[in-house]
Amino acid sequence: MDKKGIAVQYKHSGYNCAQAVIAAFADTAGVSMDEAMALGAAFGAGMGCMKATCGAAVGAGIVLGKAKYGKAPVSSSARKLLTEFEKRCGATICGDLKGIGTGRVICSCDDCVRNAAAILEEML
Repeated sequence: MDKKGIAVQYKHSGYNCAQAVIAAFADTAGVSMDEAMALGAAFGAGMGCMKATCGAAVGAGIVLGKAKYGKAPVSSSARKLLTEFEKRCGATICGDLKGIGTGRVICSCDDCVRNAAAILEEML
């Protein structure tokens, strides 16, 4: 199974979107599963559970930082990651993605996790 499928599988196992993405790339990021869970714990339901930046995108940013820090410019890569995430998912804000206020879901959690993992696979 590829990283996208693994990440979605973690999501279906009860982990939040950030944890699911980080866990799928734990080996790449050089973290244990416990560390992956801890790093993503505060990012369910959007950053800080405030329906802010999507947890899948945050998780991908954490992996990108761990994998590239000290080896390449991380800020420009993070911008590229979020720009591509927005292009594929339609937004970067969890509340917008889930249709809070509009009643129209733009992108499901599974697809946000899948897209974040796909972008990481392409960038790493």
